[in-house]
Amino acid sequence: MDRKIEKKKGFQKKHILWIAGGLVFAFLLFKIISGAGTKSLKVDRDKITISTVSEAQFNDYIRVNGQVEPLATIYLDAEEGGRVKERLIEEGAMVKAGDVILRLENRMLYQDIMASESNLAQKENMLRQTRINFENQMIETRRRLLSSRFDTQKKQRNYEQQQALYKDKLIPAETYRQAKEDYEYAVQEQEINRLKAKNDSMIMVSEMSQLETDLSKMRQTLMLVYERLDNLNVKAPVDGQLGMLDAEIGQNIGQGTRIGQINMIDNHKVQAMIDEHYIDRVRHGLSASFDRQDKKYNLIVRKVYPEVRQGQFKIDLVFDGEKPENIRTGQTYYINLELGEPANAVMLPRGGFFQNTGGQWVYVLDKSGNFATKRNIRIGKQNPQYYEVLEGLSPGEQVITSGYENFGDNDKLILN
Repeated sequence: MDRKIEKKKGFQKKHILWIAGGLVFAFLLFKIISGAGTKSLKVDRDKITISTVSEAQFNDYIRVNGQVEPLATIYLDAEEGGRVKERLIEEGAMVKAGDVILRLENRMLYQDIMASESNLAQKENMLRQTRINFENQMIETRRRLLSSRFDTQKKQRNYEQQQALYKDKLIPAETYRQAKEDYEYAVQEQEINRLKAKNDSMIMVSEMSQLETDLSKMRQTLMLVYERLDNLNVKAPVDGQLGMLDAEIGQNIGQGTRIGQINMIDNHKVQAMIDEHYIDRVRHGLSASFDRQDKKYNLIVRKVYPEVRQGQFKIDLVFDGEKPENIRTGQTYYINLELGEPANAVMLPRGGFFQNTGGQWVYVLDKSGNFATKRNIRIGKQNPQYYEVLEGLSPGEQVITSGYENFGDNDKLILN
């Protein structure tokens, strides 16, 4: 008698093997598909630098090299040209205002002085002779006026006598009229002489005044020439240190030539050159500091020069408080210039990758740490230690921060 065999239900061993094989096949297929078009490169882990992204206070500052300079520099220009005759003070020496640094000689100037003195002497002689002539003329004028007055008086008496006799009809009318005309002529002549004396006096006074004015101008001109002679002695205008002197004995120096400078060393400033990238952020009043001999010194930006030369612009900083005791012109300080207030930010340590990517992308390690892939990021501010990351990275992630020049255009790095 036949017996019906029932079909077994549920998973069997062979089903489990099929499922496992399918999963393995699917995983391999996924790896093949996901790896298609992705370039990879094997990299020795010991030859790269891996840094961790962090979140902390970001200090917005840059580091610049500053050189100590005198706070004020007074330039020495030759007010008068000439040949260097004597050099009395050398570079680096301390000077007082009025100290003679150089002596020049100028033979043309000596000739100008002699000519001015000669012209002045001639003018003085002319004025002296004019005064003598004026005095002689005044004497002659007084004599003429005196003679005219006495002649008028004499003719007046004669006229009065003739008038009386004429009234008594003791003389003819012609004699009377002649006496009258002589008197009237004498009166008019006396008036003319008086007016002439007055005009001559005014003319002589005007001439003498003009001569005296000319003489005064010539004396002033001569004094200016004497000042030019004194300018052949190049003197220190202020107290300070003679920083530079470009003049040798026998050298001819033209008028207005810059021959030296005096540094006022009672105070100093620090001058620094900054990359033009920061020109919009550097302004008057920014704070700065540097460490020297285990002590911190503070500075303030005093002046920002607008000119950009060879990709850099210049700033002047002055000390805010204490200065180093051994400060000297020409010393170099490494200064931290603060561009903004500290703030919390996601930060990535600086590295050579920036030169290759411009901060636009980096290689980020996966959680296993076995490989790294490209990722686009956005970097904001930077200081000598960190970049501020605005987008693309999270705190705790690891990034390759060494140079990428050997990685080519590979999208994935496999770390050995």
